[in-house]
Amino acid sequence: MEFKTTRNYALQLDQEDSLSRFRESFHIPKHTDGTDSIYLCGNSLGLQPRQTKDFLNQELDDWAKLGVEGHFHAENPWMPYHEFLTETTAEIVGAKPHEVVIMNTLTTNLHLMMVSFYQPKGKRTKIIIEADAFPSDRYAVASQVQFHGHDDKENIIEWSPRTGEHTPRIEDLETILKEQGDTVALIMVGAVNYYTGQFFDLKKITKLGHAAGAMVGFDCAHGAGNVDLQLHDSGADFAVWCTYKYMNSGPGSLGGCFVHERHASNNDLPRFTGWWGHNKETRFKMRDDFEPMHGAEGWQLSNPPILSMVAIRASLDLFAQAGFENLRKKSIQLTNYLEYLLSELDGDRISIITPSNPKDRGCQLSLAVKNADKSLFDTITAKGVIADWREPDVIRIAPVPLYNNYEDCWRFVDVLKSEL
Repeated sequence: MEFKTTRNYALQLDQEDSLSRFRESFHIPKHTDGTDSIYLCGNSLGLQPRQTKDFLNQELDDWAKLGVEGHFHAENPWMPYHEFLTETTAEIVGAKPHEVVIMNTLTTNLHLMMVSFYQPKGKRTKIIIEADAFPSDRYAVASQVQFHGHDDKENIIEWSPRTGEHTPRIEDLETILKEQGDTVALIMVGAVNYYTGQFFDLKKITKLGHAAGAMVGFDCAHGAGNVDLQLHDSGADFAVWCTYKYMNSGPGSLGGCFVHERHASNNDLPRFTGWWGHNKETRFKMRDDFEPMHGAEGWQLSNPPILSMVAIRASLDLFAQAGFENLRKKSIQLTNYLEYLLSELDGDRISIITPSNPKDRGCQLSLAVKNADKSLFDTITAKGVIADWREPDVIRIAPVPLYNNYEDCWRFVDVLKSEL
């Protein structure tokens, strides 16, 4: 598609956008001058859907009127509430409904998954992660290695980019597995790297890992609601994600978990257990022996926090209306348009380190700033841009298809141009 650099062209694209109406479904933060800010930070925290307050008030009213009876008699009964989130969540991450569950928070879920899927034995004790993994993933992986009595410095293998490059190559992962595959117990990488925005080939990584005899899992924090993960078809053993970025559930909200169906009834897998993972038909009989539910639900611990799940449900309702396939199509075009505008800027002060092929990225573009100068970021922030700075030298921007539009992209680049 041939793009143009004028504002009128951006407005034209917005008029032609069949999903443009969803922008009105969100609260857009205001700049100090009263205009809409240029919010390009959905990769860090998604915006609040306008209907979230109504969804939340419904449960508050039912709690006030019904007390404990709300578990069965609320407008949306609390006992099965997490099940209301399952179908749309499964569609978004490309899974079967029994393979997903919303529970806990991301790193808690990662630990629960590694209890089951990181089982070091003999010389097979190592975990492969990407070199620039999100710190929480690195901490979690290191602590699991230590928990099993091994040295994390010797048992974590980093999959690194080549010298002078920003993103690792799949061929180099193949080399690692050829050389050390018989020592690897688990591959655990971010499906979309938080820093560069690179979307990895999950199916190929899984195939390589399984061929080497390792389990494979993914942190999809920057992938869920952003890219077409196709977790079931990837063959991954597990995946985890948060819902407060692209899924707009509010700060610190719950996470999600995927367990491939081949493990759905494997009761021999070690796991940390809690009563909400027990067979719901006999859960309240308070039996002594644990009988895990079929699928991902069998990894649940405690009864779910309804008031947090309400916000997820409010957002998922909008995803269902828009259709994830439609959102992904818009995301590709919107991000391509932003990339085009950035490519038309003069000078070499910024460069895009995110892969240029749409299949290798979501909506995030990471801009490396020459000489690691944060003053540019501070200046555009003062002019109404809400983006994200990551040390040592990157501004992360993410045009989210549910609420960002083409004019947002044009306005951002116009601000950037004035400062460059």
